[in-house]
Amino acid sequence: MPRVLVVGAGHAGLEAAFAAARVGVEVSVVTGCLATIGQTPCNPAIGGVAKGHLVHEIHALGGAMGRAADRDGIHSRVLNLSKGPAVHSTRVQVDKHRYSRHAQAALLGHPGIVTVEGLVAGLLVRQHGSANQRVIGVRLRDGRELHADAVVLTTGTFLGGLLHTGPTRTPGGRVDEPPANALSEHLRALGFHLARLKTGTPPRLDRSTIAWDRLESQPSDDPFPRFCAPDEPDAPRSPGQVHCHITFTNPTTHAIIRERIAESPMYSGQIVGVGPRYCPSIEDKVVRFAERERHQIFLEPEGLADDALIYPNGISTSLAAEVQDRLVHSIVGLEHARIVRPGYAVEYDAVDARCLTHALASKDLAGLSFAGQINGTSGYEEAGIQGLIAGANAALELLGRAPLTIGREQGYAGVLVDDLVTQGCDEPYRMFTSRAEYRLLLREDNADERLAELAFDHGLIDMAARERARRRLDHVERCVVEIQRGRELDLDQAPAWIWHKARARTTYAGYLDRQRREVARIRGETGNIPLALDLDYFGLSGLTHESARRLSAVRPADTGQAARIPGMTPAALACLWAHARNHERAASGSRPLA
Repeated sequence: MPRVLVVGAGHAGLEAAFAAARVGVEVSVVTGCLATIGQTPCNPAIGGVAKGHLVHEIHALGGAMGRAADRDGIHSRVLNLSKGPAVHSTRVQVDKHRYSRHAQAALLGHPGIVTVEGLVAGLLVRQHGSANQRVIGVRLRDGRELHADAVVLTTGTFLGGLLHTGPTRTPGGRVDEPPANALSEHLRALGFHLARLKTGTPPRLDRSTIAWDRLESQPSDDPFPRFCAPDEPDAPRSPGQVHCHITFTNPTTHAIIRERIAESPMYSGQIVGVGPRYCPSIEDKVVRFAERERHQIFLEPEGLADDALIYPNGISTSLAAEVQDRLVHSIVGLEHARIVRPGYAVEYDAVDARCLTHALASKDLAGLSFAGQINGTSGYEEAGIQGLIAGANAALELLGRAPLTIGREQGYAGVLVDDLVTQGCDEPYRMFTSRAEYRLLLREDNADERLAELAFDHGLIDMAARERARRRLDHVERCVVEIQRGRELDLDQAPAWIWHKARARTTYAGYLDRQRREVARIRGETGNIPLALDLDYFGLSGLTHESARRLSAVRPADTGQAARIPGMTPAALACLWAHARNHERAASGSRPLA
């Protein structure tokens, strides 16, 4: 039986391994440390704005993340409730130690997966035909070789990983875990372009040293929001609930930061990697939003009462430890808080995802795929969906089956992948609802309606899961009819959560029809003609050198993807469409266009 080898056992690696196994191949997983499988090393939460949509899609495709979050969730809310249902987003905070323990047990106990502890130093590559090469496994730092028919790299922040706390620099992908420097250099030697990116994390605080009575409490929503549908068999239930709390920075906090800002690795020139604009460090906030007198901080327990650590969401920093101590003590409720572990920034290498197909496979090196932060994304959810797509497609390719591809009109997963392979990213990529032009079609509540048939066709869910999705859809459609008749409150026909899905559909009825027509137009003749991956754009008459350069960098799979490449002019797209249409007509024996 063919074998897929997954490098890494974080959120991308887990979903890749489980997806490949579900499709029907043997799977090996290589991880640097068995004890850190499935960690949530930064924010102990799953979901959030747009990210919750991704988790629902992972779940609809048979993935593990949504069920795991429900099983270990200790605080849950639906964000954006004041807005329309299209942007409602579930966020479940998890007990990070229980989450990791369950992930480890699921991976190590899976009958179709073999897990190996070791650090990957390079790929094993074999000549495949006269001009092509194929990856056939990996070489570990200790000299061992592990062979496989395909490899999925999900290395997170470990490629060339470097940790920064003030002037102190420590090699590592996470605290106390060594970086994968040899693999980073090996990828460069193979011709992959690597960019330098940066992310960060706040200090962790001792729960017992915080003045909770001075802070605003934030309970979970009632009922407790979940990713699993109520009709799923053995739907997991959380181990308990906690409250989060809210506080704020203040002018004194900001003065402390400004006083020492020149020593911050981000401003001293020590860090060269590009960080995320949407989730800046507290140093960045103070500089970029100088007019603001305070910034909100969410104090999030990393577990139930048996976990002593608190995650102060909102003060990610790489300042020196003694400066972190001063700024924390300037905040209401944290005057006597003890820092258990200082915050830090981490720099790491990421590939240019424009070298990948929509299956997240390398265009140049057969048998190799990439998923997660190695592709330039941030976040557990973005990593998880990429892992699922890459792992499934690696297995499907080995079995000679059609790839799993998700269009922008089918899911946030499709938006994410298309953005990455078309535009790449010059900063860590995070999913937002604003990135999805068809977001009215792509709600959390209809992820199973959109993706269940696709998942079943590719072997990612079983028939029972597909039938549940079909029954839900049938119930929703019957409720829509009742709503249109003005009988919405007749709850005897379906439970409340089904009515919620029906109301969301009727809310956008006119807009949805318009978006479906737009989708049909884009998927028609002028929007989606295939393009050869080896097409010589510089040889196409009518294309400027600049347009040819942009197209060559991306090598789009079709004209629709080409149209989304930044900087493409209407004239260039018209030229490209004419070429593609003539090629298509010639292949079918029709006369070319004039």
